[in-house]
Amino acid sequence: MLKISRLTDYGTVVLAELACHQDALASATELANLTRINLPTVSKILKILNKANLIGSVRGVNGGYKLLLKASEISAADVIDAFEGPLSITDCSSSKHNCKHEPLCSVGPAWQNINASIRALLEDITILDLQNNNYQHTGISKFAGMPINIETKVQ
Repeated sequence: MLKISRLTDYGTVVLAELACHQDALASATELANLTRINLPTVSKILKILNKANLIGSVRGVNGGYKLLLKASEISAADVIDAFEGPLSITDCSSSKHNCKHEPLCSVGPAWQNINASIRALLEDITILDLQNNNYQHTGISKFAGMPINIETKVQ
């Protein structure tokens, strides 16, 4: 199963909330109250986002956090990279792979192409898209082997 962690999911929520503040600073406590994510978790998220250079911080009584880039410039891939590390759906999809079966494997290159396609899609989706729910998937997808039509809400 491909699944991002809850911390990564909450990271997108915090980034979307920071995007609402434009250039104003928001404290960890304020972000915790607005997102209804507990303060220790918000603090951990902010530390990770700051280390990834997606947000900046200002210390002091009037300090807080703000986006270093526009919400339209931060991709879902950036967020996943910050929390999970680079996307790698199989060991051979990783940039640090070392598989003893690679010389004889006929499916490794296909998985690497699939990984690259997923990465490209995640790079096209921004925090602004997630915040406004305006990313539109077209076509029919399969979940658990069953074809379904994904309807998206476009505002």
